[in-house]
Amino acid sequence: MTLAARRAWRAVSPYAYITPFFGLFLAFGMFPLLYTAFVSLYRVELQTPGDMQWRGFGNYAAVFTDPYFWTALRNTFTIGVLSTVPQLVMALGLAHLLNYKLRGRTFFRTAMLLPYATSVAAATLVFAQLFGRDFGLVNYVLGLVGFGPVDWQTGTVASQIAVSTIVVWRWTGYNALIYLAGMQSIPSELYEAAEMDGASRWRQFVHVTLPGLRPTIVFTVVVSTIGATQLFGEPLLYEGSVSGGISHQYQTLGLYMYEQGWGFFHLGRAAAIAWVMFLLIVVLVGANALLARRRSRKEAGR
Repeated sequence: MTLAARRAWRAVSPYAYITPFFGLFLAFGMFPLLYTAFVSLYRVELQTPGDMQWRGFGNYAAVFTDPYFWTALRNTFTIGVLSTVPQLVMALGLAHLLNYKLRGRTFFRTAMLLPYATSVAAATLVFAQLFGRDFGLVNYVLGLVGFGPVDWQTGTVASQIAVSTIVVWRWTGYNALIYLAGMQSIPSELYEAAEMDGASRWRQFVHVTLPGLRPTIVFTVVVSTIGATQLFGEPLLYEGSVSGGISHQYQTLGLYMYEQGWGFFHLGRAAAIAWVMFLLIVVLVGANALLARRRSRKEAGR
């Protein structure tokens, strides 16, 4: 190989290495996104996908005037809060415990991933039995302490708590390991200095661990927000209905999109819902990033 050819290869080789990634991203990421935006401007039915009629923003207008869309949006927000907040708080506490030198740490860390590795279908079906109205274990335990049976499938708050419990169970261990990795990257000298100053373990956690975990916490909040917005499998399999219950009491945006596209065969409207979800995620992630940046600037200015 000549000197000119070697120089040319050195200049081109970095782009050659990253070309497969960008090729796959364009084929399976960017193209579906842009094509969905294109389809959302047309009236497309599942039975006749080749027959496309221009509607402009008519699909978006139909979505925003549908009361079930606002119900699904409200349910998505409620279930997202009920699942994300307890999930991250519990994950933070578990990671803090696993960060200490305990017997069998490797076993407990491995066990944390078992719920995440479990199939969402299997987990949801088991929890649906646990939350059964007449023969569920949860109502049986509540009966032992004097409470009457709760209808976990038709009640609005009860069904949303049940679906949120499945999400919490599946993702708490995953986030705990992320927090644990972040805790292990905090220098031990900071804890030693705090201990020498007489700080208790709680004060060490508040003044050393939490500030050191701030980037990790922001990351988990962003990822959990995206996951809550796209929640689909758990509410779909909880009762097996795309409507999210008799009165749509736990229908999320993902279920609403599926119902419009594959239940009512309105692919154009489903594409519009997909883009509304995409823009909602962008707004939520941007708001989280803005709040985190403002907080960092305030602390840097102190």
